[in-house]
Amino acid sequence: MSVARVSIQTNDFDLSREVAALRAGDKRVGAVCSFIGTVRDRNSATTLGTGVSSLPPGGTLSPRGGPAATDDGNTITSMELEHYPGMTEKAIEAMIDEAHRRFDILGARVIHRVGLLQPEDQIMMVAVVSAHRGQSFQACEFLMDYLKTQAPFWKKEQTPEGARWVDARVSDDAALARWGISAPNA
Repeated sequence: MSVARVSIQTNDFDLSREVAALRAGDKRVGAVCSFIGTVRDRNSATTLGTGVSSLPPGGTLSPRGGPAATDDGNTITSMELEHYPGMTEKAIEAMIDEAHRRFDILGARVIHRVGLLQPEDQIMMVAVVSAHRGQSFQACEFLMDYLKTQAPFWKKEQTPEGARWVDARVSDDAALARWGISAPNA
């Protein structure tokens, strides 16, 4: 049984089950690389272990997820993702086709959740299988960079001050450019 390469869904997913389905019965698979994206809890300071904060002194996480010098008062209570059914799947299928052209991979699977998500929820998964780890790592990173800039998703954050749409970031365009693709988003 073949596993679908793309799934846009509201329900959560199980990484181990997805990877098992992707590599099932294929004895050529010697490497699996996966990436799981989660909704960051931007309401509380994160630590790097042993009590070392990842924030600048006196700083908090900004609504964009990076360190901010001061708290701007905007905390994220939830995130809602929307997509254009049919168009989104087609765009991601094209991304996977491009990954197959660029890298020696045996298969790939992308799951992206839509709807209302809470901090710590899984939001998306990219899994790639190949004979060798280097190709899996590169293809997985390529797909992530492509997804961040080219997949037609719209993110809306809920804050105590109201809802706001999340803008594209120039840094995501720069990540895609290193693959020789220029498709500015911001």
